[in-house]
Amino acid sequence: MSTATGRHPIRPAAALAAFAVATAAAALIGVLAVTDTSTQYAGLDQPAWAPPSWLFGPVWTVLYAMIAISGWLVWRRTGWSRALVPYAVQLVLNAIWTPLFFGAGQRGPALIEIVLLWLAIGWTIWTFRPIRRTAAWLLVPYWLWTTFATALNAAVWSLNR
Repeated sequence: MSTATGRHPIRPAAALAAFAVATAAAALIGVLAVTDTSTQYAGLDQPAWAPPSWLFGPVWTVLYAMIAISGWLVWRRTGWSRALVPYAVQLVLNAIWTPLFFGAGQRGPALIEIVLLWLAIGWTIWTFRPIRRTAAWLLVPYWLWTTFATALNAAVWSLNR
């Protein structure tokens, strides 16, 4: 197990906390950058298959926990390595989507951005799989939810142009 960067060992619990903070930061950027997303969401024309706004919070809470654990599992095998680059990229893209879609009201650019997020999640899964299969599998629900969110973004953009 690689638990050190430079000369100072990092305890696994501290690293897990760092991954939790990183994923929480990605989530909080959306929450803090944009107010009243539930009202905005309810005010949009939506497809019949759109979920209620209350569902997003619980789903994302579980997904963010899985994302943090996934990154931590890879860190336990590789330390702070290039394997975590796609992980960082997908977190940044994840953080950008809510301010773009809700804050800026840019549904079309948000659609392009979420496609990039979807690709980055796939890249992360591909990178994590040979290192730690469990870490890769923990990201599959996130990828599936993002697939659904991409379709929803496309439908909302189309219905509200």
